[in-house]
Amino acid sequence: MAWYWQTLISVAAALALLWIVLVVALLVLKPGTVPLKEALRLLPDLLRLLRRLAADPTLPRGVRIRLGLLMAYLAMPFDLIPDFVPVLGYADDAIVVIAALRSVVRRAGLDSVRRHWPGTDDGFAVLCRVAGLNR
Repeated sequence: MAWYWQTLISVAAALALLWIVLVVALLVLKPGTVPLKEALRLLPDLLRLLRRLAADPTLPRGVRIRLGLLMAYLAMPFDLIPDFVPVLGYADDAIVVIAALRSVVRRAGLDSVRRHWPGTDDGFAVLCRVAGLNR
């Protein structure tokens, strides 16, 4: 029975360490140059962009799989960091989306993202700034 408790404590410690590493990574990687209000206005256009990119058969299969996994992650009821944690609770979703967009741009090209962008040119410029994409 002692091995059960040792295993349980080891798993709990590993999860706590992983959570701390993720929190530190989120603090380091968070986009700080764009106001939150401006970034939140992108949300409807960003969701349409993700859907359009995932449905585009001309993009590589790996890109579409990444986008499908991203949308599944966003639909999950739980997060890496719970939403009740101030600032970081919602930042984890934003950072996961940014990382996925950067991966898509590296693989499919910025022109593909621009072609599917449903919003305005100003909105695309904000998206590029938030995601750190080169225009």
